[in-house]
Amino acid sequence: MNKFLFSFFVLFAYVAAAQSKVSGMVVDEFGKPVAYANIIFKDSYEGTITDDNGQFYLESDTTYDTLMVTFIGYEDLIVPLTSKVTYDMKLQLKESSEQLKEVVIFAGKQSKKNNPAVEILKKIWAKKRQNGLRKFKQYAYDKYEKVEFDLNTIDSALMKKKIFKGLEFVFQDLDTSRITGKTYLPIFLNETFSRVYGDNLLGEEKEDVLGNKNSGFDNNQAIIGFIADLYQDYDIYDNYLKFFDKSFTSPLSRTGIDTYNYALRDSAFIDNKWCYNIVYYPRRKNELTFKGDFWVNDTTYAIKNINLEVTKSANINWVKEIYIEQDFEVVNDSVFLLKRDYMMSDFSFSKKEKSRGVYGKRTTVYDNYVFDQEKPKPFYRTESNLYDPVVQNRDSVFWKNNRLEDLNKDEKGIYQLLDTLKTVPKFKSYYNLVSILGSGYVEIDKWNMDIGSVYDVFGYNEAEGPRVRLGARTYFGENDLWRLEGYMAYGFTDQKAKYGTSAKFLLDRKTRLIVSGGNRRDVEQLGVSLTATNDVLGRSIASSSLVTVGANNRLTNINLSKLSFEMEPVTNLRVGIGGTFRTLRSALPEDFSLDYIDPEQPSGIASTIRQFDFNALLIYTPGKRTIGYGVERRTINDNYSTLLLNYTKGNEGVLDSDFSYSKLQFSYSQPWQIGGFGRLFSTLEMGKTFGEVPLGLLNVIPGNQTFFSNYGTFPNLDFYEFVTDTYVALHLQHNFNGRLFSRIPLLRKLNLREVVGLRGVWGQLSDENIALNAPATIDTPLQAPSDKIYYEYSFGIGNILKILRIDFNFRGNYLDAPDARPFSVTGTFGFDF
Repeated sequence: MNKFLFSFFVLFAYVAAAQSKVSGMVVDEFGKPVAYANIIFKDSYEGTITDDNGQFYLESDTTYDTLMVTFIGYEDLIVPLTSKVTYDMKLQLKESSEQLKEVVIFAGKQSKKNNPAVEILKKIWAKKRQNGLRKFKQYAYDKYEKVEFDLNTIDSALMKKKIFKGLEFVFQDLDTSRITGKTYLPIFLNETFSRVYGDNLLGEEKEDVLGNKNSGFDNNQAIIGFIADLYQDYDIYDNYLKFFDKSFTSPLSRTGIDTYNYALRDSAFIDNKWCYNIVYYPRRKNELTFKGDFWVNDTTYAIKNINLEVTKSANINWVKEIYIEQDFEVVNDSVFLLKRDYMMSDFSFSKKEKSRGVYGKRTTVYDNYVFDQEKPKPFYRTESNLYDPVVQNRDSVFWKNNRLEDLNKDEKGIYQLLDTLKTVPKFKSYYNLVSILGSGYVEIDKWNMDIGSVYDVFGYNEAEGPRVRLGARTYFGENDLWRLEGYMAYGFTDQKAKYGTSAKFLLDRKTRLIVSGGNRRDVEQLGVSLTATNDVLGRSIASSSLVTVGANNRLTNINLSKLSFEMEPVTNLRVGIGGTFRTLRSALPEDFSLDYIDPEQPSGIASTIRQFDFNALLIYTPGKRTIGYGVERRTINDNYSTLLLNYTKGNEGVLDSDFSYSKLQFSYSQPWQIGGFGRLFSTLEMGKTFGEVPLGLLNVIPGNQTFFSNYGTFPNLDFYEFVTDTYVALHLQHNFNGRLFSRIPLLRKLNLREVVGLRGVWGQLSDENIALNAPATIDTPLQAPSDKIYYEYSFGIGNILKILRIDFNFRGNYLDAPDARPFSVTGTFGFDF
């Protein structure tokens, strides 16, 4: 297809999709772009605001013949529209020579005093707890949600790429975004219909999913989980709105006047209600802010309509644009309830205007509100099953009756398009490649088995040298009620084979009663965490890092067998009991000793630990959201706290166990969203061991001799540098998300992010344990940070090239210890928004 024909078809799509479309740039008399200028179709309340570069795009289903451009400090500009589609306009504003008498107006940054928009904003704050669903004791409503993903910025060059050879038919359904004016190709659609119930007195809410439908990817929990995490619910009246793990200051926030400029632009009747129109835009660049406008009622001060667009300068990765619209309807003449919520995100590797990407669009429609119908508290404890076959296989009659907003032509075509694509071998190959990169496993459908993880194939440590590992697991589907898993490994230096096997069975879906067990024989770096709950196949990165710091030779040969039972009697409360039997011995006896005094041995010294332990575990994760009902579920959020209580009882003589002891451990992890100042993550850990045990059973303060930043460890400590039987540890890490760097002109455009960390630990080691482990002190000095709290602090620079974070770690004390490392540099890779 040549460029002329392509342009013709694109133009035809533009004209067919809407009645009025305009785009262009607004500049001042010196030709400089005017950011945040107001663009509206005259005699309407349909409009937009120019971006940081003065660019704009606006469309409407209604035909308009006049465009109006306004900005504080400039004269209004009236532009006749001679056709339905007018692109690449260059509109010049002139400085205003007159000043309004009614209102004192300032160009650029707006005053916080004597500003009518700010006075209206204060009344919104005062009334926000009296608006919406908060006015009622109980509520219920229907909720229909559709999420769509589209490949955008389609042009002839893209169509001719080899990757699409044999897939040209997909370009028959191009359309144009009403927000950006770019062409796009729909590639995925998910629909959900549910009934939501809530009780403001009890503080409870539940959502019964009655229907769910995907285009082409039936029951794909990875996609559904990604969507659920990506598009979490929000309330525009909150001070901060969370998107993509970032907190954006709401324009309705009480701190908004320090973040935004506000201006009263217009007033008009909307649905027989007199409303004010207020425009807002950020005071500073590079902060997590929006630009846009809202209409607010003059008596209830409830929002009637609002749109929010994230500024291009905002410090967020992989997202070029975020656009939100919310419409509210009037109930009982005074109550404004959310009617429609639309959110569009433009995901792209670059924020350049012509860069290609993927649109993610969510539309949520609310209807059939019912109030003050009380239901018992147990009603809110029952959960609906999103993956119930009845829910997943609703017929066309159900969707016709329950879609609160009809599908448009393009959305209807997605189902047919994906059904066709699934039959194309080339598309299957692309889909399988993405699946492997995402899950780490290669699917063998005919065997109902996965091979992997591909990320664990190669490794290295000083005991094994180069190492290879190949694993597999059963996989009939994402909601398997049982799963078998195993691996084989081989070290080329010690010339020994290792293995691990595991089995899990979900016996009762209601209480999530799970029985699991397995056995592992391998080389492991113990002591890399204090209160870890890894399963029998768990393995630390310290055991297979290709490059390490110093002598990373304190490795252990472990033979671990485990049997456990776990259940979830209450949502997010897991209770488990079980037993483990371990045999531990040094993997490098010439460098690292696990020896302890044993009078029963001919030499008086034993080198192998045989131990059976009974374990009781309690984990509480309030706010955690999961998806699926199988033996392994997927977590779809990370903003929940975790409380862990673990009790271990060792029994001498059981299966020839060597020691009797008790160990009690507690940990509490909590993420804290500190408004616009970023995110703090904190972890408190404490524990005590009662009785005398050898080094292999003591609590090692987790060091880190790798070059990877690993939260929960001390990067300037070597493995086994501190050993305790009583400990208290605290880890604090705060990511400012660029809040500070955005105020430094030379750094602003780099979108770097500041990360600071502080961690400390205090511990003791009894004289009895020191005496028992005397033989091990030849290679491992047994010491605990009992004289004073050991601490470290770090400064990190994140978002380097959008994928890299480098941490500079400093040791605070105990600098006189042999081979103490006062400073280290660690890093981590990640694709973070």
